Amino acid sequence: MTRNETVDVLIIGSGASGAAVAWSLAETRMNILCLEQGDWTRPTDFPANGRDWEARRYGDFAISPNERARVTDYPVNDADSPMKVANFNGVGGGTIFYTAHFPRLHPSDFRVRSLDGVASDWPIDYWALEPFFAENDRMMGVSGLAGDPGVPARDPPMPPIPLGRTGAAYARAMNRLGWHWWPSDTTVATTEYDGRAACINLGHCTPGCAQGAKASTDITYWPRALRAGVKLRPRCRVREITLNEHGMAAGAIYYDADGAECFQPAEMVILAANGIGTPRLLLNSASARCPDGLANSSGLVGRNLMLHPWPQVSGYVAETVDGGRGPMTSLWSKQFYETDPARDFVRGYTLQFARGAGPVAEAVDSLAAGRLPWGEGHHRAFRALLDHRLRIGIACEDLPEAHNRVTLDPELTDSDGIPAPKIDYRIGENTRRMMAHGIARATEIMEAAGATQIGVSPTLNSPGHLLGTARMGTDPEHSVVNPWGRCHDVRNLFIVDGSIWVTSGGVNPTSTIQALALYIADRIKQRLATLFDPG
Repeated sequence: MTRNETVDVLIIGSGASGAAVAWSLAETRMNILCLEQGDWTRPTDFPANGRDWEARRYGDFAISPNERARVTDYPVNDADSPMKVANFNGVGGGTIFYTAHFPRLHPSDFRVRSLDGVASDWPIDYWALEPFFAENDRMMGVSGLAGDPGVPARDPPMPPIPLGRTGAAYARAMNRLGWHWWPSDTTVATTEYDGRAACINLGHCTPGCAQGAKASTDITYWPRALRAGVKLRPRCRVREITLNEHGMAAGAIYYDADGAECFQPAEMVILAANGIGTPRLLLNSASARCPDGLANSSGLVGRNLMLHPWPQVSGYVAETVDGGRGPMTSLWSKQFYETDPARDFVRGYTLQFARGAGPVAEAVDSLAAGRLPWGEGHHRAFRALLDHRLRIGIACEDLPEAHNRVTLDPELTDSDGIPAPKIDYRIGENTRRMMAHGIARATEIMEAAGATQIGVSPTLNSPGHLLGTARMGTDPEHSVVNPWGRCHDVRNLFIVDGSIWVTSGGVNPTSTIQALALYIADRIKQRLATLFDPG
C-alpha cells in the first residue's frame, strides 16, 4: 500500500459542502487535501453542446448512478424504495446536475418539535446560519428578487430569471386564486457575474451548463480554493477511514485511478460525501474498536434517511409557452409551507413552477402517459403537446423515521469491490397526506391556468436530496455529530454534508447544505487551539 505524506485536513468529497469547507478553511494556511472519486467535467463534455442533449439525460448524463453506470459511479440498491437515488460523482458533485433552484430552509424548519410536536429541533437555528447564507449567495452568485413576504429577508446579488411565457401563465393563475407566488432564487447568472457569462437559455440546467452560467462548485468555490493552496486529487475512491491507537481518525484508505490501494494520513478528516455516501463510508469503516461502524455508538449512522417525495402535476394550455428553453424553475409559492391546524398533516411544502420539456422528454413522458398515439395522428398530437405543457413540482417535507435507512448491501459492490449502499425507505403517513393536499392545490392552479389533460406523474421524481443519516444534536445517544459538525465518538472527524440534517424542510437543500458547511468551517477556525478537546 502506498502511504502519502500527512496532511492537516483531509476532505472526502468535492461537491456543494466539500468545496465550501475547503475554501473557507484555506485561510488558515493548513495543508488541506480533498479526495474526489470522480473527475473534472470539461465544458465541452456537457450535453448542451450538441443536439442530442436531451437523449443523453437518459444515458451518460442520467441523474441516477445506476443508469449512468460510469466507472466513477457506485451502484445503489434502491429496490426497496419508491424514491430512486440521484447523485453525481465528480468535481462539483451534485451541483453539476442540480436544477440551480436555491431556496433556504425556513426558521420554522429548525423548531419542528417545539412548534408541531414531531421529529426533533435542530441544536442551531436559522439566524446562526443567516450570515453564511448571505456569504454563500455571493460565492455561488444567486439571482432573485428581494422583498418576498414568504421567506426571511435576503438580498440576491443578481436580478431574477425572467418569468417568460410559462412563468406569466402561472402568475396569472395564482393571482386568480389569490395565492402567494414569487420569482425563484436560483444560481443561474442573469448578468455577467464573477467571470461567469449570463444564461443564454441553452436548455434545462439538469445535465450541466456548458455556458458556465449555472453555479456549480467546480467553477465557483474550487478555483478560489485551489488558488489559496488547497489540493484536489480526483479519481480517488475512499474505502474506509482508519483510527489510530488513541481512537482518533488517522486517515483514509483509497483506490487511485489505476486501482492501486493507497493510504492518506491526516490530522483531521472531514466527510462531505452526501447523505448516502457518508453513512456508506462510516459503516464500511467498522473495526474491532467500532464493530457497528465508525462514529456509530448511537446506532443512528444510516438511519432517518429523508428523500423529499416530489409528486408532479402537469397540464397543457392552448397558448405556446417556453417548453425546454431556459432554466427549469422560474417561480415558487410558499402558500402552503407552514403548518395549518385545519389540515390533516403538520408542516408543509413548496410549489415549484417549472417550464415544460424539450421534444425528447415530451415524447417519452407523453408516450408513457398515453397522451401520444402511434400511427395516424401522431404528429398532430405531438404538435399540440410540445411547448404547451405546464408542470408543478410539490416539494414535500419528509419527516425523519428510523426505519428509513442506508445499510451496506451484502452482495452488490462498486468496481473496486467496496460494498454498495442499500436503501430501505417508505413514505410516512404525514407525507402521504401532504402529497395529496399538494396535488389537489396544483390541480386547482392548472385549472385556473386553463389547462387540460391534467395529470399526476406516475413517478415521485428523484431530486437527489439525500438527508439525515448522521444527524446533528447535543446528546451523543441520539445524534452522530455535535452542533458544529464534530463526531461525538471521534473528535477529529467532522461531517458537513446533508447527512447531518435533523429535519428536511420542504425545499431544495443545496443552499442550506453550503451554509452549514461554512458555519462548521467557521466554528473550526474559532476553535483551532482546542479543536479536539473533549466536550
